[in-house]
Amino acid sequence: MTNTDTPPARPRRGYLNPQFVLMVSFWTTTICIVVAVVASILAIWEYTGSDVLWRTVATCAVIGGGTVAFTVLNGLFADAGR
Repeated sequence: MTNTDTPPARPRRGYLNPQFVLMVSFWTTTICIVVAVVASILAIWEYTGSDVLWRTVATCAVIGGGTVAFTVLNGLFADAGR
């Protein structure tokens, strides 16, 4: 028995495979957060200087932000390349 009243689900599309992009984005952002937390803990316990802390956190913020931006743009420009 099939239900013909509901329209078929529209598949998610992206310029690149959206599932793969989301997976890479998730793990990249997760790694950046873990690295920033470890650097912060090391700075709190004075194993590293505050200069290293801010450089590490800033680097992770740039990488994580770029990854999230790429994921969003992959979805926005999905139909432009096809």
